[in-house]
Amino acid sequence: MQVVDAVKSKGEIKKFACLLEKHYGSIYSHMWIFGVNAALRISDLRLITMKHALTGTLILKEGKTNKRRSIPLNDTAMSVVRCRQKLHPHHNYLFQVDCNRAKNKPISRQSVSAAFMEVGNILGLKVGTHSMRKTLGWTMYSAGERIERICKVLNHKDSGVTMRYIGLTQADIDSAYQEYEIRF
Repeated sequence: MQVVDAVKSKGEIKKFACLLEKHYGSIYSHMWIFGVNAALRISDLRLITMKHALTGTLILKEGKTNKRRSIPLNDTAMSVVRCRQKLHPHHNYLFQVDCNRAKNKPISRQSVSAAFMEVGNILGLKVGTHSMRKTLGWTMYSAGERIERICKVLNHKDSGVTMRYIGLTQADIDSAYQEYEIRF
Protein backbone atom coordinates (compact mmCIF):
# COMPACT_ATOMS: atom_id res chain seq x y z
CA MET A 1 0.00 0.00 0.00
CA GLN A 2 1.28 3.46 -0.90
CA VAL A 3 2.00 5.83 2.00
CA VAL A 4 0.11 9.09 1.64
CA ASP A 5 0.19 12.31 3.61
CA ALA A 6 -2.27 14.68 5.19
CA VAL A 7 -2.96 17.91 3.38
CA LYS A 8 -1.58 20.26 6.01
CA SER A 9 -2.92 23.75 5.32
CA LYS A 10 -6.46 25.05 5.02
CA GLY A 11 -5.56 26.75 1.75
CA GLU A 12 -4.32 23.49 0.24
CA ILE A 13 -7.37 21.61 1.56
CA LYS A 14 -9.68 24.05 -0.24
CA LYS A 15 -7.50 24.18 -3.36
CA PHE A 16 -7.56 20.38 -3.48
CA ALA A 17 -11.38 20.42 -3.49
CA CYS A 18 -11.45 23.09 -6.23
CA LEU A 19 -9.05 21.14 -8.44
CA LEU A 20 -11.05 17.94 -7.96
CA GLU A 21 -14.19 19.80 -9.05
CA LYS A 22 -12.41 21.30 -12.07
CA HIS A 23 -10.70 18.12 -13.30
CA TYR A 24 -13.04 15.33 -12.12
CA GLY A 25 -16.43 16.80 -11.17
CA SER A 26 -18.54 17.36 -8.10
CA ILE A 27 -18.70 13.76 -6.90
CA TYR A 28 -14.94 13.81 -6.22
CA SER A 29 -14.84 17.25 -4.63
CA HIS A 30 -17.90 16.39 -2.54
CA MET A 31 -16.27 13.17 -1.40
CA TRP A 32 -13.13 15.09 -0.39
CA ILE A 33 -15.08 17.73 1.55
CA PHE A 34 -17.29 15.16 3.25
CA GLY A 35 -14.35 12.81 3.87
CA VAL A 36 -12.12 15.35 5.61
CA ASN A 37 -15.05 16.17 7.89
CA ALA A 38 -16.18 12.62 8.66
CA ALA A 39 -12.68 11.02 8.74
CA LEU A 40 -13.90 7.64 7.52
CA ARG A 41 -11.93 5.12 5.51
CA ILE A 42 -12.85 5.04 1.83
CA SER A 43 -14.28 1.54 2.22
CA ASP A 44 -16.86 2.88 4.69
CA LEU A 45 -17.31 6.29 3.07
CA ARG A 46 -18.32 5.00 -0.34
CA LEU A 47 -21.06 2.77 1.12
CA ILE A 48 -22.96 5.52 2.96
CA THR A 49 -26.53 5.64 1.73
CA MET A 50 -28.30 8.90 0.97
CA LYS A 51 -31.04 7.99 3.45
CA HIS A 52 -28.51 7.33 6.23
CA ALA A 53 -26.58 10.54 5.54
CA LEU A 54 -29.74 12.65 5.62
CA THR A 55 -30.31 11.64 9.27
CA GLY A 56 -27.32 13.78 10.26
CA THR A 57 -25.63 11.02 12.27
CA LEU A 58 -23.80 8.08 10.80
CA ILE A 59 -24.10 4.93 12.88
CA LEU A 60 -21.95 2.23 11.37
CA LYS A 61 -19.68 -0.71 11.95
CA GLU A 62 -16.28 0.02 10.48
CA GLY A 63 -15.32 -2.46 7.79
CA LYS A 64 -11.65 -2.67 8.78
CA THR A 65 -11.99 -2.85 12.57
CA ASN A 66 -15.56 -4.08 13.05
CA LYS A 67 -15.90 -1.34 15.68
CA ARG A 68 -19.23 0.44 16.04
CA ARG A 69 -19.12 4.20 15.51
CA SER A 70 -21.51 7.08 15.80
CA ILE A 71 -20.45 10.14 13.83
CA PRO A 72 -22.52 13.33 14.03
CA LEU A 73 -22.19 15.18 10.74
CA ASN A 74 -21.09 18.80 11.03
CA ASP A 75 -22.60 21.64 8.98
CA THR A 76 -20.07 21.29 6.16
CA ALA A 77 -20.67 17.56 5.80
CA MET A 78 -24.44 18.12 5.88
CA SER A 79 -24.18 20.79 3.17
CA VAL A 80 -22.53 18.16 0.96
CA VAL A 81 -25.33 15.69 1.78
CA ARG A 82 -28.03 18.23 0.91
CA CYS A 83 -26.25 19.22 -2.31
CA ARG A 84 -25.85 15.58 -3.39
CA GLN A 85 -29.51 14.90 -2.56
CA LYS A 86 -30.64 17.93 -4.58
CA LEU A 87 -28.44 16.98 -7.56
CA HIS A 88 -29.35 13.27 -7.42
CA PRO A 89 -32.65 12.76 -5.56
CA HIS A 90 -33.03 9.16 -6.75
CA HIS A 91 -29.56 7.91 -5.79
CA ASN A 92 -29.31 5.18 -3.17
CA TYR A 93 -25.72 6.03 -2.23
CA LEU A 94 -24.37 9.41 -1.25
CA PHE A 95 -21.52 8.98 -3.75
CA GLN A 96 -23.22 7.01 -6.50
CA VAL A 97 -22.09 6.92 -10.12
CA ASP A 98 -24.38 7.22 -13.12
CA CYS A 99 -22.41 5.37 -15.80
CA ASN A 100 -24.15 2.44 -17.49
CA ARG A 101 -21.81 -0.34 -16.35
CA ALA A 102 -21.92 0.77 -12.69
CA LYS A 103 -25.56 1.88 -12.53
CA ASN A 104 -26.88 2.22 -8.97
CA LYS A 105 -23.48 1.48 -7.42
CA PRO A 106 -21.22 3.63 -5.27
CA ILE A 107 -18.14 5.23 -6.77
CA SER A 108 -15.16 2.88 -6.89
CA ARG A 109 -12.17 3.14 -4.60
CA GLN A 110 -9.91 2.96 -7.66
CA SER A 111 -11.44 5.98 -9.40
CA VAL A 112 -11.31 8.07 -6.22
CA SER A 113 -7.71 7.02 -5.61
CA ALA A 114 -6.68 7.92 -9.17
CA ALA A 115 -8.38 11.35 -9.00
CA PHE A 116 -6.87 12.17 -5.60
CA MET A 117 -3.41 11.04 -6.71
CA GLU A 118 -3.54 13.12 -9.88
CA VAL A 119 -4.68 16.29 -8.11
CA GLY A 120 -2.06 15.63 -5.43
CA ASN A 121 0.57 15.50 -8.17
CA ILE A 122 -0.62 18.87 -9.47
CA LEU A 123 -0.09 20.33 -5.99
CA GLY A 124 3.14 18.42 -5.35
CA LEU A 125 1.58 16.33 -2.56
CA LYS A 126 1.41 12.58 -1.92
CA VAL A 127 -2.36 12.24 -1.61
CA GLY A 128 -4.61 9.20 -1.66
CA THR A 129 -7.96 8.16 -0.25
CA HIS A 130 -6.54 7.85 3.27
CA SER A 131 -5.43 11.49 3.15
CA MET A 132 -8.96 12.54 4.12
CA ARG A 133 -8.64 10.92 7.57
CA LYS A 134 -5.07 12.09 7.98
CA THR A 135 -6.03 15.65 7.06
CA LEU A 136 -8.65 15.89 9.80
CA GLY A 137 -6.18 14.43 12.31
CA TRP A 138 -3.48 16.91 11.27
CA THR A 139 -5.92 19.84 11.35
CA MET A 140 -6.96 18.94 14.89
CA TYR A 141 -3.35 18.49 15.98
CA SER A 142 -2.16 21.79 14.48
CA ALA A 143 -5.06 23.58 16.22
CA GLY A 144 -3.69 22.32 19.56
CA GLU A 145 -6.06 19.42 20.15
CA ARG A 146 -4.86 16.74 22.54
CA ILE A 147 -3.47 13.67 20.80
CA GLU A 148 -5.74 11.43 22.93
CA ARG A 149 -8.84 13.12 21.54
CA ILE A 150 -7.55 12.83 17.97
CA CYS A 151 -6.88 9.16 18.69
CA LYS A 152 -10.52 8.68 19.72
CA VAL A 153 -11.88 10.59 16.71
CA LEU A 154 -9.82 8.45 14.33
CA ASN A 155 -10.70 5.34 16.35
CA HIS A 156 -7.06 4.37 16.88
CA LYS A 157 -5.96 1.94 19.55
CA ASP A 158 -3.22 4.17 20.96
CA SER A 159 -1.71 7.64 20.59
CA GLY A 160 1.56 6.36 19.10
CA VAL A 161 -0.35 5.13 16.07
CA THR A 162 -2.08 8.51 15.78
CA MET A 163 1.18 10.48 15.96
CA ARG A 164 2.71 8.42 13.13
CA TYR A 165 -0.55 8.54 11.22
CA ILE A 166 -0.89 12.32 11.15
CA GLY A 167 2.72 12.73 10.10
CA LEU A 168 4.28 14.13 13.24
CA THR A 169 7.91 14.34 12.17
CA GLN A 170 11.22 14.63 13.96
CA ALA A 171 11.37 18.25 12.77
CA ASP A 172 8.06 18.91 14.58
CA ILE A 173 9.49 17.39 17.74
CA ASP A 174 12.81 19.27 17.39
CA SER A 175 11.04 22.63 16.99
CA ALA A 176 9.30 22.09 20.35
CA TYR A 177 12.66 22.53 22.11
CA GLN A 178 12.92 26.03 20.67
CA GLU A 179 9.27 26.99 21.00
CA TYR A 180 8.99 25.93 24.65
CA GLU A 181 12.25 27.20 26.04
CA ILE A 182 12.01 27.76 29.79
CA ARG A 183 14.14 30.78 30.62
CA PHE A 184 15.68 31.53 33.97
